Amino acid sequence: MSSETREVGSIPASPPQPANTLLQMMTSYWVAQAIYVAARLGLADHLAGGPMTCEDLAAATQSHAPSLRRLLRALVSVGVFAEPTPGRYALTPLAALLQSATPGSMRSLAIVYGDECYRAWGDFLHSIRSGEPAFAHHFGMAPFAYFAAHPAADRTFNEAMIGYTQRVADAVVAAYDFAPFGTVVDVGGGYGTILAAVLRGAPAARGVLFDQPHVVADARALLTAAGVAERCTCVGGDFFAAVPSGDAYILSQILHDWDDERCTAILAQCRRAMPEHGKLLVVELVLPPGAEPSFGKWLDLHMLAVTGGRERTADEFDRLFRAAAFALERVLPTSAGPSIVEAIPA
Repeated sequence: MSSETREVGSIPASPPQPANTLLQMMTSYWVAQAIYVAARLGLADHLAGGPMTCEDLAAATQSHAPSLRRLLRALVSVGVFAEPTPGRYALTPLAALLQSATPGSMRSLAIVYGDECYRAWGDFLHSIRSGEPAFAHHFGMAPFAYFAAHPAADRTFNEAMIGYTQRVADAVVAAYDFAPFGTVVDVGGGYGTILAAVLRGAPAARGVLFDQPHVVADARALLTAAGVAERCTCVGGDFFAAVPSGDAYILSQILHDWDDERCTAILAQCRRAMPEHGKLLVVELVLPPGAEPSFGKWLDLHMLAVTGGRERTADEFDRLFRAAAFALERVLPTSAGPSIVEAIPA
């Protein structure tokens, strides 16, 4: 038997474990992009009524059936879809989150991560070399300007934020008592997901939803569906210029979009509008010190690539607050991952 002949049934030697681990890390974007394509095609929506063949799914999504079968085979292998009988595909708990109408839907988030954000990460070397966002380098404009100029992408982005925020909102309300506040201002609150949860839990409070004019213009439907529209005022504006007055200010996933200088400018506007008894409530991941694993350390790189912002440690929040005449009071973890970082006027 020649040296090139392998005995039938023999198993080739596996690469060393570190190589396997590194290979999995290097190719993880394959899974992410496969999920993106499934989300963009709406496969989970088509399967909501029950299992379907690949041919039927291909016809419904205007896809190439042999290629779609290969996509489904790979996604079945990681549990995103199931194949209960040969050639017929069905939802799993993971796939159910890719349905458009499911509570806490992650479909739009998968599309945003797989489209604009994915292309920004393709230029991530630019961020490391320059310290500047790769998104602006790739698209020629900052992300918020880009979404304002592209209405379809903007709707997808805001829907993505609803899906993510729905998972955070209940955890925030469970961890913090909003009943003492007369008026709660949600700064950069999107369509009002967190504010709606706060107002449901504090029936005597009123709310102010503050975001860019084109965002709050589409927020009334969510607030009405939540049953809080009559207690909520929607205000469009620029949080670098001014914010409405209130007793408590929520900034959920806002400060991590910006560098320290611009964060200080946002916080200064909140401090200017806030009474001395007011509270500032920043809802964000708080980075652990040292080498402890943390999703936030990867989200920090994502913010560098996309917005030029960053995730922060408790000490970094403390320094940021002091620069805007606030004092850090406490950090309250929530069950959803982000913490409530509470500050008061200094």
